[in-house]
Amino acid sequence: MSIQFGTDGWRAVIGDTFTFGNLRLVSQAIADAVNSPDWLDKEHQNHDPNLMIVGYDTRFLSDRFAREVARVLAGNGIRVCLSHADAPTPAISYSVKHLKAAGAVMVTASHNAPRYNGVKIKAAYGGSAQPSQYRRVEVCLNDNETRARSPNLVDFDQALANGTITRFNPFQPYAKHLQNIIDIERIANYPDRLHVIADAMYGSGRSYLKSILGGTGIEVMEIRGEMNPGFGGIHPEPIMKYLGATASAIANGKGDVGIITDGDADRIGIMDNRGQFIDPHRIMSLCLKYLVEKKGLTGSVVKTVSTTHMLNRQASLYDLQVKETPVGFNHISSLMRSENVIIGGEESGGISINGHIPEGDGILIGLLILELMAEYVAPIHDLVSDLLKNFGPVEYIRDDLRLSHPVEKNELVAHLYKHAPNKIGHLQVSNLQTNDGIKYLMENDNWLLIRPSGTEPVLRIYAEGRNKEDVEALMAYGRKIAENS
Repeated sequence: MSIQFGTDGWRAVIGDTFTFGNLRLVSQAIADAVNSPDWLDKEHQNHDPNLMIVGYDTRFLSDRFAREVARVLAGNGIRVCLSHADAPTPAISYSVKHLKAAGAVMVTASHNAPRYNGVKIKAAYGGSAQPSQYRRVEVCLNDNETRARSPNLVDFDQALANGTITRFNPFQPYAKHLQNIIDIERIANYPDRLHVIADAMYGSGRSYLKSILGGTGIEVMEIRGEMNPGFGGIHPEPIMKYLGATASAIANGKGDVGIITDGDADRIGIMDNRGQFIDPHRIMSLCLKYLVEKKGLTGSVVKTVSTTHMLNRQASLYDLQVKETPVGFNHISSLMRSENVIIGGEESGGISINGHIPEGDGILIGLLILELMAEYVAPIHDLVSDLLKNFGPVEYIRDDLRLSHPVEKNELVAHLYKHAPNKIGHLQVSNLQTNDGIKYLMENDNWLLIRPSGTEPVLRIYAEGRNKEDVEALMAYGRKIAENS
C-alpha cells in the first residue's frame, strides 16, 4: 500500500497518490476505526460515538475531497458535520470538543507545497489523534485492501436532505473560546492604536483574525486572504523566504506587526515593525515570559527536542520544569492533556497554551502576541531585544540534507551514539540524548541534533549556540555525517 501515515496524518501529491479513490479507501479505514470498540477514551464517554466533524483548507479540490470523506463516513452510519467553507485546523479541532464529537477529519496538507493535499485525524479531546488511533486506521486500511473491500458511500445530496450530513460554521464557538482566553479589551486599549497586518498566506486562516478583532478599533489589514489554491506558487509556510508580501506591507508603513499563519493556520510566524522575522523560538519564549510574569501561570513547559534552550534558561529562572518530546505536536498534545502545562510548542511554529485545546494554533498565538504588546506597551522588536538580553544571545540553524540512499533511523542513531566524539570543533560534548535522533549537548548551552527521517532519505540537522561560529562548527559536523551516510 502506497498510503503512509506520518506524525500528523497522510499527505501526498494530488493526482498521484492523493486521488479520490485512495481518499475513499482512507476514509473507509477511518470509519472502521471510529466504529471499533474503545475509539473514545474514558474521559470522553459523553461524546457522541456516531458523530464526526469534517473540515478542509483552501487547496485545490479540498472542498470536493471533504465531501467524499463525508460521503464515506455517512455510508458507515456516522453522522457528519461538514464545514460550510474552508476553515483553520484549530477551529475544526475545537469544534470536536464543542459539539462533543468522536473526532474530526481535516483535509489539508498544512504548510506543504501546493501540489500536495492530505488528511489529519483529530481525537475527541480536540487535538491530533493518538499514535495508537493512527495505527488502528492503518490496520483497517491494510485489512480492507487484503479483503478487496470497497468503501461504503452515500449520495451527498440525499445525505444532506435526510440530515446524515449537515453543514456548519465553526467560527462563532471558536472565536468566543479565544475571546475567553485572550484579553481582547487590553488589546483594544493599546495607547497608539495597533495596526496589524494579517497574512493568511492564502490559507484557511483568512478573515479569522480580522473578524475576531472587529469592533476593537484595531486596524487589521489582511493580505493574501483571497482564494488562491496555488498559494501564489509558494509553500504556505511562515518562514522568511516566503514572506516578501508581509515585508513589503511593513516597509510601506501599513503595520506595526505582521501575524502570519500557514496553510491551515496551526502554525505562526511574526514580523516586527522593522521587517525582521521573529521565529517560533522567540515567539514561544516571549509568550512564556508574559504568561508567567504577567498572568501568574505555573506548571511545566513542553517543547520538542529541536526547540530553543532559551526556554530552559527561562524555566530555570522561574523554577519551572521543562519536558522535551520527539518532534511532532501529537507528543506535546499528550502531555498537555495529562499535566498542567503553561505552554507547549515546536520549532516549526505549532504552539498552544494552558486553557486551550491541545493543538497548535497560529490564530490564538497571534492574538496573544498582540495582548502582550498591549500589556508591555512596547513594539515587538523591543520586546524581542529585551528577551535576548536576558536569555540570549542565541543563534539557530536548521538544514535538511538529502542522502544518497535511504538509512534506517534507529541503526544510524545507534551508530552515532556508539561513535560519539568527545569534542565537536572546540566544544566539549557533555551529554547525549536519543529521544528523537541524537542530540549532542555541549558546554555553554550549545547543542546539535541529528534526526534521520523515518520516511525519506533525508537527514535533518539542527544546531543552537551562543554565537554564529559555534553553530557553524556544529553544522559542519552534521553535514559531514550526512556526506558519509
